[in-house]
Amino acid sequence: MKTAKQLRSEFVDFFKGKGHEFVASSPIVPRDDDTLLFANAGMNQFKDVFLGLAAAQYPRVANSQKCLRVSGKHNDLEEVGKDTYHHTFFEMLGNWSFDDYFKAEAIEWAWELLTEVWGIDPDRLWATVFAGDEADGLPKDKEAAELWLKVTPLSAERVLACGKKDNFWEMGDTGPCGPCSEVHIDLGPDRCDMKHIPTHQCRVNAGCARYIELWNLVFIQFNRQSGGVLTPLKAKYVDTGAGLERIVAVMQNKASNYDTDLFMPIIDATAELTGYEYTSQLGNKTDNAFRVIADHVRALVFAITDGAAPSNEGRGYVIRRILRRASRFGRELAMHEPFIYKLVPVVVDFLGDAFGEIRERADYVSRVIESEEASFGRTLDRGIEIFNTAAKRALKSKDKIIGGEDAFQLYDTYGFPLDLTELMAQERRLKVDREKFAELMEEQRQRARAASARDSLSIMDRVSVEVLPETEDLHKYHADRCEAVVVGVIDDGGFNSEGRIEAGTQVGIVLDKTCFYAEAGGQVGDCGIIRTDTAEFVVENTTKIANCIVHQGKVAEGTFDVGQAVQAIVSRDRDSIKKNHTATHLLQWALQQVLGDSVIQQGSFVGPDYLRFDFTYHKAPAAEQLKKAENLVKEKIAADLPVSWTVMPIDQAKQLGAMALFGEKYGDQVRVVAVGAKDKDSINEAFSREFCGGTHVDRLGSIGGFKIVKEESISAGVRRITALTGSALTDYLEQARDVVDELSAVLKVQSESLVERVGQLIEDNKKLSKQLKAAARKSGSDAMAEARQLLGNCEKIGETSIITHQFSAATVEQAREAVDMLKKKAKSAVIVFGFDDNGKATLLAGVTDDLIAKGLKAGEIVREIAPIVDGGGGGRPQMAQAGGKNPAKIGDALGRAAEFIKEKLGG
Repeated sequence: MKTAKQLRSEFVDFFKGKGHEFVASSPIVPRDDDTLLFANAGMNQFKDVFLGLAAAQYPRVANSQKCLRVSGKHNDLEEVGKDTYHHTFFEMLGNWSFDDYFKAEAIEWAWELLTEVWGIDPDRLWATVFAGDEADGLPKDKEAAELWLKVTPLSAERVLACGKKDNFWEMGDTGPCGPCSEVHIDLGPDRCDMKHIPTHQCRVNAGCARYIELWNLVFIQFNRQSGGVLTPLKAKYVDTGAGLERIVAVMQNKASNYDTDLFMPIIDATAELTGYEYTSQLGNKTDNAFRVIADHVRALVFAITDGAAPSNEGRGYVIRRILRRASRFGRELAMHEPFIYKLVPVVVDFLGDAFGEIRERADYVSRVIESEEASFGRTLDRGIEIFNTAAKRALKSKDKIIGGEDAFQLYDTYGFPLDLTELMAQERRLKVDREKFAELMEEQRQRARAASARDSLSIMDRVSVEVLPETEDLHKYHADRCEAVVVGVIDDGGFNSEGRIEAGTQVGIVLDKTCFYAEAGGQVGDCGIIRTDTAEFVVENTTKIANCIVHQGKVAEGTFDVGQAVQAIVSRDRDSIKKNHTATHLLQWALQQVLGDSVIQQGSFVGPDYLRFDFTYHKAPAAEQLKKAENLVKEKIAADLPVSWTVMPIDQAKQLGAMALFGEKYGDQVRVVAVGAKDKDSINEAFSREFCGGTHVDRLGSIGGFKIVKEESISAGVRRITALTGSALTDYLEQARDVVDELSAVLKVQSESLVERVGQLIEDNKKLSKQLKAAARKSGSDAMAEARQLLGNCEKIGETSIITHQFSAATVEQAREAVDMLKKKAKSAVIVFGFDDNGKATLLAGVTDDLIAKGLKAGEIVREIAPIVDGGGGGRPQMAQAGGKNPAKIGDALGRAAEFIKEKLGG
């Protein structure tokens, strides 16, 4: 039996033998195509070639493309797990011709590979061709139909004409498209999954699992424009796609794609983690969970590797949905703790040879997934409780619909994507009020926009971009003052090209030219003044709307008239901003030297007081690594190397290795800042080259110094460094010296002995801590002994032990240990403890799994009794905790706990 790895290689080698060049898969996160969230077909990376916007590097190519179909027209997310063949992530084997060969060769080679190389029985194969479409004015693809009869042994009865839905391929609402010809395979009558439908007839494209598509041969001839009109392309192209997962299932004689070696390693590892067995059955909740998890972890590994990360927007939200969906299905396998991240090495093990990038970033991917799992896990159980309550209400209603308010609460408070709520609702044969949910989502967006609106945004809301003049702002790179003319003002009424600005007025002034830098690329907008002999305008921020620079601020004295000549003067903060911006470039270079190429910029802030740099890295850098990076920066500053910049075509900049910020949009011409090069002719000598439109020092020596003052995590796999330069660093060092002097005085030692003295104090503290812990252990053993005696004397309902007790002395940790001990010994028990913890009431509840299944949850118990001690609390169904201000009422709370438990258990 051939492995998936062998079949992938045989496909590529076959087409290499037909003169095709192998090209690597493009990233699953498109870099230069805003119309796609994720690569969803092999042709995505060749889109510009099909449109005639770029020349093909080779006339014939072949590859295995990473694809993700989870949004828009191509969205298979909801089907995953329910059948044997739907997936979010999959590999698309493909061969392409760029105005070279066309239909005859594509059909002939597909047949040759399937039947002669892979040995698939020709009598099991069928072909389909495009039947034509009246609305688009397209006739039947007779050429393809005749070729199937000419170059293969297929009979006319097995070459079927099908409609646009099945045999006209389109990447999206717009873009390259054309008729296609598909190869289908008959897997046998026993594979039909629609026999229960009396009217069903097994045939190609009838919807059952007996006939499945193996290969799609697309003949790209048209471009679908935004109005829906088809226009012929300048040249003809071939784009074929064969899903590797389906090919492997056929070749390995498996009834399900999930039973192949592309999924079984993950399923086996999941079974080992969970203790559950996979039986490859459809309609089985447990087996569905195995399939969903296996599919979703593959999608997560590839998407996160290629730059996507869980968030609440765009691609990030899709990834979050996939991850949380997998996490919820983990509950079907009794997984209440993070576990998906443990499957990452399994995926890397069998797919890392074909896609080396997932091996390089495996640690980072694991860390991102683990963090997201842990975050969602903290709210998932409580969210399920909220859902169950909403579902009970819906079941009692006539329309059987879960309210949009409930769905929104699950999304907003507990992180449940709408499709996850809908999935859980479907399992109970309920629906969700999507319309109300959408209404509440829009209200939230409106509130968020209003809350986060900044002056620049409010200005944009008040002005039409079309009426704004273009500002010439090249002076920002070489001058901090310039002569200009006021050409307009933006106020509450919008943009005005005439009029007077009175003293005290808050407006935005537009000049014909400026030396002010508008906020962009992480660098803050410049501050300063605009003045005449009789008036002064204080610029508080500078922003950009389209190609217009807006100086936002207030008239401090005098008046300004549109058309008046003025002098624009940038604040002295400009020098500090320059130092920090250049230092940010140095820091990125240094981090890559120390931590490796996995360091990728995720964002930055460059202001006058400090700089901040966000970057990908799978763990907290060691102190020694940060020190080494800091020293590398200081060495470059001490060398006083030159800094230059030049504008060049983007392709040339990429060839030079200039770094671009991931996700940033760039034009055809880009500005490249080169650190270590004296001018554009010596740019190759630079050790740092970055796309950047910001302001920088001319020589590194002027930065003066560099100090990392903070390193922290801001999200899974993303770190943040805050650093200082220039005068801010001087102030920081002076303050640090003051602290050292004060400590020296307090501890009565010289500054050089401070470390030793503090170390001694820490050791003394450790000794005292050990003594306290020893005393606590003695107290804990007393609490445990007290707890052991409770089991034999407790009240029972059937085989269930009900234990309530107030400890004379205990800590939370000791009480938790006692709960765990009693749960293990009793098998079926509910335990509620209370004790006085330094003048405050503490309540702790524990419930065994059999009682949770009956509807008794620890969180509900503590929420019921916490108000009695003037407190509150909550927790998971297995264990929950509450605190209160009134320890005198602990006995009353325990009494109510016993009553509540009996009510729930019917005792």
